[in-house]
Amino acid sequence: MADTIEYMLQTESVIKQYKQYDAVITAVNRVSIKVEPGEFVAIIGTSGSGKSTFLHICAGLDSCDAGRVMIRGQDITKMSADELSRFRGLNMGFIFQRHNLIPQFTALENILIPTMMCNKSDLSYQETLRRLVETLQLTERLNHLPSELSGGQQQRVAIARALINMPDIVFADEPTGNLDRNNADEVLKLLLKTREEMGQTLIMVTHDLSIADHADRIFRMDNGILSLERDYIGGHKKTNMY
Repeated sequence: MADTIEYMLQTESVIKQYKQYDAVITAVNRVSIKVEPGEFVAIIGTSGSGKSTFLHICAGLDSCDAGRVMIRGQDITKMSADELSRFRGLNMGFIFQRHNLIPQFTALENILIPTMMCNKSDLSYQETLRRLVETLQLTERLNHLPSELSGGQQQRVAIARALINMPDIVFADEPTGNLDRNNADEVLKLLLKTREEMGQTLIMVTHDLSIADHADRIFRMDNGILSLERDYIGGHKKTNMY
């Protein structure tokens, strides 16, 4: 593909290092990747391989020591903290493994947090909220606190929170890692459905190969080095789960 194509995500020689006593650990080692709009990319690898660190850097939740990260051609590594916070709120969604819901907030209040941070008017997100709540089957649970929800329901709330601003790109860090098989399959099905409906790019870190197998491309992270594991684009046709 020509470099003139506008990529949703493009990284160039990203490096992240940590000091551990007298040693320097390279968590991310000169990683470059290009992801097109609407693509689903899965990143697999063993624990400690650097995959979550790289994902956090791509999402602007962590900084890199060298290299560039560009979302739709905009270099987020050059943005100030305020610029990055606003850009992330308007353009990116992030789904954590441990959902990170605020325990004192209802499901609805947790979902709407990103709209408050970006000062969105009620009218700008109401239709999106309605669609998400219906798709994620949360209609009857909106006034419940996280402690009153099952693990699967809590993760659905976290997904709705990540999608409420209709971001161009969604990052998911082991979104099914704390769920049983049935709930994991259900969460994946819902993510694929919302991605299809909203045309979003999805970058997911997962240890579950059955989850990764639904991606367009699978990359493997090993000792901080990213390599292409499998490419389904134009090849193997996967069956949708919904």
